[in-house]
Amino acid sequence: MSASVSLAATDLVSLADLDQNKVTPGVLGFIVFAVMALAVWGLMKSMNKHMRKVDFKEPSDVNRETGRPADSAAPRG
Repeated sequence: MSASVSLAATDLVSLADLDQNKVTPGVLGFIVFAVMALAVWGLMKSMNKHMRKVDFKEPSDVNRETGRPADSAAPRG
């Protein structure tokens, strides 16, 4: 049991030693990521607002009163 405890302790010590040559994103990376996430959220919200305004119903192809196609219902001349 003591062997596993000493092995776990050495692993914790190795995790505590930070490699100075290792590059991490840090605070600036988090800020950039957060700004990009907020921008995407805002764009999605705006897109949903605009998509609600769109009318997807197409006009019928047949005029109900005359029974003719809609483009021929108008008098020509």
